Amino acid sequence: MDEELRSLTERLRQESGGGAGYHRLVATEDPDELAGVLTEPAQPLWARELAAFRLGLAGDRRAFEALVLLLNHRDPQRCASAAYALARLADPRTARAAATLATNELRVAYALHPVRLLVRLRAPESVPALITTLERRLRPHDPYRRVALACVEGLGTLGDARAEPVLDKALAHPALAEAAVRALARIPRRR
Repeated sequence: MDEELRSLTERLRQESGGGAGYHRLVATEDPDELAGVLTEPAQPLWARELAAFRLGLAGDRRAFEALVLLLNHRDPQRCASAAYALARLADPRTARAAATLATNELRVAYALHPVRLLVRLRAPESVPALITTLERRLRPHDPYRRVALACVEGLGTLGDARAEPVLDKALAHPALAEAAVRALARIPRRR
């Protein structure tokens, strides 16, 4: 069993109480049954998450909308699971959705996993979204340092020269300076 799936099923077993409905969703091999959970009314969140995750791992694009909603959830574990499944889903809409979530200032508290997903995807939207998100995090007293740090590290991983100006600005922020130095060193023109 995939380690992420094992971790998710254990978390959701506890959340659901481990009843018959939970065991049915873990055991079923019927993608239509899983997809039905995403559209049936009054389904608990744990059931929707489990169904969407399993469909995402299977490459079933019916999971896309549910996974994007979970990617922007207030619970970091749900966000991480959704990002994992979205990366494997390989839906062409994923990068655009992640970029939208990462750059949404009203939901910046939940932008960490969309930022990390953008780095994993290495899509055309990735660098511009990370630059935009990081620029906004460089304001004095910004409370979202983890998001800023993820952007700096991600821009280093992506190694795109378009990130140099914002990474240079990040050098002035003590919490980001060391990571910015490493990120700039990974950009080919800076070597």
